[in-house]
Amino acid sequence: MEEQLLDLVSRNIALIVLAFVIFLAVSSAVRIVPQSEKFVVERFGRLRAVLGPGINFIVPFLDRVAHKISVLERQLPTNRQDAITADNVLVQVETSVFYRIIEPEKTVYRIRDIDAAIATTVAGIVRSEIGTMELDQVQSNRASLIERIRGSLANVVDDWGIEVTRAEILDVNLDDATRAAMLQQLNAERARRAQVTEAEGKRRAVELAADGDLYAAEQQAKAKRVLAEAEAFATNAIAGAIRDGGLEAAQYQVAMRQVEVLAEVGKGQGKQTIILPASAVEAMGDAFKLFRGAKP
Repeated sequence: MEEQLLDLVSRNIALIVLAFVIFLAVSSAVRIVPQSEKFVVERFGRLRAVLGPGINFIVPFLDRVAHKISVLERQLPTNRQDAITADNVLVQVETSVFYRIIEPEKTVYRIRDIDAAIATTVAGIVRSEIGTMELDQVQSNRASLIERIRGSLANVVDDWGIEVTRAEILDVNLDDATRAAMLQQLNAERARRAQVTEAEGKRRAVELAADGDLYAAEQQAKAKRVLAEAEAFATNAIAGAIRDGGLEAAQYQVAMRQVEVLAEVGKGQGKQTIILPASAVEAMGDAFKLFRGAKP
């Protein structure tokens, strides 16, 4: 049995070798690329093609996959670099950059260490941009600064086949001396604002008090004017009545008013001595005469 098997193998050895060679050729010709990667194919050491996701075919024994590049977004480690602002303040800036490879052939053949190259470029751009701004502008216009850094970085790394998706400034740190000076300045500014607010409050209180006094004076003047107008109206009415023949009525009213006043004076407690002027007695006599219909 063994001799027959060996005889069969010896007769078909060529077919077996041919089948093995065909299997190797097919397996090396077919390349399945994942969705998150791209394959760089070389032929005799030169760039032949870039394979995208899916099933791809290459020439067996001539072409080879030299590089497998991930196209997922990457994040550089947080980097810190010193920079000097336009007003000569030393700051330490923490940056973080996100990028992804869009042209693997450029990334492979034009740059050796892409992460180090991007980190060095970011450090230079950050120093250059911060050098044109004062410290207050760096703190208040961080979004604008980030956009400028991203734009400058995108122009530089375009030749490397990558796309900068995001550039962030995580923090801007100051040395102890600068921080203490800024804190002192902040406290002084707060004290100044408090004094200004207090002064404005006092001025507003004085203005409101003056407005209140002015309003009260205006109201009193209006009241006096109304009373004066009423008295003038009453005087004119009395004058008209007297002019129309009401002299007796006027004398009667005056006499009755004098009688009422004397009655009020006599209501006091204890013994009282009332001195009546001669005119008062005459006025009462005239009043009784008028009451009886006789002229004085």
